[in-house]
Amino acid sequence: MANGIPLMAAPAPAAAPVPTALVKNYARQEIRFVRGSGCWLEDDRGNRYLDCFAGVAVCALGHAHPAVVATLCRQVATLVHVSNHYQIPEQETLAAQLSASAGFGKLLFCNSGTEANEAAYKAVRLWGNITHGGRKTRIIAFTGAFHGRTLGSLSITHNAKYREPFAPLPPAEFLPFGDLAALSAITNDVAGVFIEPIQGEGGVFTAPDGFLAAVRAACDRAGALLVVDEIQTGAGRTGKPWCWQHSGARPDIMTVAKGLGGGVPIGAALFSDQVADLIKPGLHGTTFGGNPLACAVASTVVERVFAPAFLTQVTQVGEYLRRGLAAAFPGRQIRGQGLLLGVQLDRDPGELVKAARDEGLIVGPSGANTLRLAPPLIVSENEAAEAVSRLTRAARRCGI
Repeated sequence: MANGIPLMAAPAPAAAPVPTALVKNYARQEIRFVRGSGCWLEDDRGNRYLDCFAGVAVCALGHAHPAVVATLCRQVATLVHVSNHYQIPEQETLAAQLSASAGFGKLLFCNSGTEANEAAYKAVRLWGNITHGGRKTRIIAFTGAFHGRTLGSLSITHNAKYREPFAPLPPAEFLPFGDLAALSAITNDVAGVFIEPIQGEGGVFTAPDGFLAAVRAACDRAGALLVVDEIQTGAGRTGKPWCWQHSGARPDIMTVAKGLGGGVPIGAALFSDQVADLIKPGLHGTTFGGNPLACAVASTVVERVFAPAFLTQVTQVGEYLRRGLAAAFPGRQIRGQGLLLGVQLDRDPGELVKAARDEGLIVGPSGANTLRLAPPLIVSENEAAEAVSRLTRAARRCGI
């Protein structure tokens, strides 16, 4: 133990492959994590890893956080699930927290980010059909976007690798991300525009200063809905409850998931009143969305994450980590905000991700040539420094 950081011995050899009944939709690594604590994971061979990926920006309070554990145990012993045909007090509590944090809207719960974006896509269609008699039909997204893998959310995901096997998809158009002149394509026949403030899967590209506000203005001129995808950037990850709040460009619809539940699956779509009032019984639904267990845990997460002192800490540690990465990778672009950061490489990040894992550090890829760090929001400066140290050793091994 040094400066509160567990020392890392050479990892024991990875476990041997075992037969599996799982579909091979993931290229799973031969590591089996069996427990976690704070920002640390342990595998079934006793190796410890500093987690700077948080289950793809999900474990906002890290692993086995005492407040999350207490809420889980209490709720499991009380009520796990009840149909959405009945009122659920835990939903009402969480809905009020989220609405207050965003300063607008009513919401519906679901189970994941792609479901939240699917609900938003349907709401945009509904609004265009009912409010404008079907005259607004165009859906716009941006190059580099990733909004999910259901058919609606996939249609506004830009990467052809994800789209082409499932064509034809619902129609959508893509404008160049960050190009102000391209916003002239947002005209009176546009129903909705989907955008991520930071493209978490597309290379950790942040919308240029003023761009999100310009998209908001273009939507206002055209009478279109602005949908901001906060699946990866929300729930405190950038130092504010929601990333769009850095720009003040308030959306008409906001989608959230990932860090919201701290590891328990939950998502939500927040709507302005003009959209929410159109959604009547039977138009959308989900069996598991917003059940008492998920909502109770999410309420515990946001109660802590949205505290001003906590968000200040996220900002400070994020800047500390950014400076460390800039020093470790001189001349390389460091992108992102808060605790969602990307290091621009000149190659596929896979080799560096593996080398980092061999150093006891979990990081991930983003896009074709970007290394992504999205640690738990509780990460300390000491742990951030240790992450940079391990990543530096890994980069040297890769000749980076």
